[in-house]
Amino acid sequence: MIRGSVALILAVCGPFVGAAVAAPCSDSTAELRWDGGSVRFAVEIADSPDERARGLMYRESLPATSGMLFVYDSPQTVSFWMKNTLIPLDILFIAADGTVKRIASKAKPHDEAPLPAGTAVQFVLEINGGLAARLGLGEGAVLRHPAIDPRTAKWTCAAP
Repeated sequence: MIRGSVALILAVCGPFVGAAVAAPCSDSTAELRWDGGSVRFAVEIADSPDERARGLMYRESLPATSGMLFVYDSPQTVSFWMKNTLIPLDILFIAADGTVKRIASKAKPHDEAPLPAGTAVQFVLEINGGLAARLGLGEGAVLRHPAIDPRTAKWTCAAP
């Protein structure tokens, strides 16, 4: 079963898995790396209150190599829910330095229960539900994106 899962991931994410190290930074790309892997997602940015409130609501699908990156002005306590969200999501809560602090896995469509991230979250990345686990992506992974302050980033855009 694991061999089949890896084959599926490579078939779906092949161009993006392992490519994170070589690609230049872009506002439309979120890159993550961790012990044993890396991945790159094409992202839409939600950086205004209205964009963050709507998020991926009402979307009927999300390409496997895509997501939405929520950008806050400063670290804060955040909580998400799945009201009006039609597809299951993995929600990655990320600190100001780019470190993944928590993952809400396979968040259920239409669920209004809060999904708290804890404190000091500045970025949130939503991707297809179950994808983080299939990739081996977990807490401690590091995000690279131009929105992260290079003075505090664990993985900067300036240096691959």
